[in-house]
Amino acid sequence: MKQVSFFEGGQRLQMTESIELTIQSLQAYLPDHPDVGMAWSGGKDSTAMLTVFVWLMETGRIQRPRSLTIFLADTRMELLPLWAAAMQIIDELRERGIRVDIVMAPMDKRFMVYILGRGVPPPNNNTLRWCTRQIKIDPMQAAIAERLAEFPDNFLMITGVRQGESAIRDQRIEMSCGKDGAECGQGWYQKVLPEAKGLRGRIATLAPLLHWRVCHVWEWLKHWAPKEEFGDWSTAMIADAYGGDEAEEINARTGCTGCPLAQEDKALDGVLRMPQWTYLEPLKGIRPLWRELREPQHRLKKAGAERLKDGSIAKNPQRMGPLTFEARLMGLERILAIQIAINTEARAQRRPEISLINADEEARIRELIAAETWPDGWEGDEPTGDTIMETVYQNGAVQPLLFHSSEAA
Repeated sequence: MKQVSFFEGGQRLQMTESIELTIQSLQAYLPDHPDVGMAWSGGKDSTAMLTVFVWLMETGRIQRPRSLTIFLADTRMELLPLWAAAMQIIDELRERGIRVDIVMAPMDKRFMVYILGRGVPPPNNNTLRWCTRQIKIDPMQAAIAERLAEFPDNFLMITGVRQGESAIRDQRIEMSCGKDGAECGQGWYQKVLPEAKGLRGRIATLAPLLHWRVCHVWEWLKHWAPKEEFGDWSTAMIADAYGGDEAEEINARTGCTGCPLAQEDKALDGVLRMPQWTYLEPLKGIRPLWRELREPQHRLKKAGAERLKDGSIAKNPQRMGPLTFEARLMGLERILAIQIAINTEARAQRRPEISLINADEEARIRELIAAETWPDGWEGDEPTGDTIMETVYQNGAVQPLLFHSSEAA
């Protein structure tokens, strides 16, 4: 017989009860951690946690930490309504004297520069999912480690993780919910962040919104947080990025603009259904571009069995590789054309403009192409992916062509 969890059956938590449990969670752990940080994505859950925390702190319901640092992940790929809301909230935080560090990947690791400048193919869900780690996780860990070096004590990172937000994440929570003495209702507390350079053993994490249902998140963002008595936050615009009034019903999630890993642009489609954001329609051309750039004619491939440093043969002989220079320039011009089309209409409507590739990034992309830059392990003299050649297997065996082009003619 399946045991009913705290989140199933019985009477569901009301909004005030959820807030009270969040207060208890923070009161239980803040005294042991004078320095606090928050990893903020700009999404619904982390924004709810951020604004709830500051409101509770300012009204004296929880202890004010010795230092509070907000780390906002700027992947350069956020949906525009989400990013515009984040910029307003940053102003409101800084007016309160709260430190906000905007975290971004180094120039050559940024999404557009990495693809169009260095020539690395767009990420996919099978063999090349490099984006999340590179443009979000690694820069965030580096920024936290740099800030942590300023303090003698351990650091408490507050997160907006919720039960039910992700099935995979829920499994991880269930496996560790009793870790480090955390009690039911006190959030998901862990004393040690997963192994990361510069952070080992010096960070605890706490998820005080673990028990919040998605309807509580929307209730807070749309109705509570914008009121003066709860902080007068600019959170209503966030609902736009998740589908407006329908966001709660569809349990909406967002990803990067034109995310190549998603099957559909559901978040963008939701935004485009709202009259104030229809000028972003050209963004629908980004995902088809990523699909096109994966095609063989736009990439190089290994001509034969690739030898690794240890002398063994690579598991995927004749693997497809980086983008040709022509493909990179084509992609660059397409993205810039989308940006120009959107911003021309944005200025006409006096709406927020978008920055897919800024001037510095464009200059760096063109510089990398002019320098004939290739990813590690590629020389640039390999054939294009659509070149017909003998098949090479992992064991080194070769399957000759049955017909040569001259014979076929």
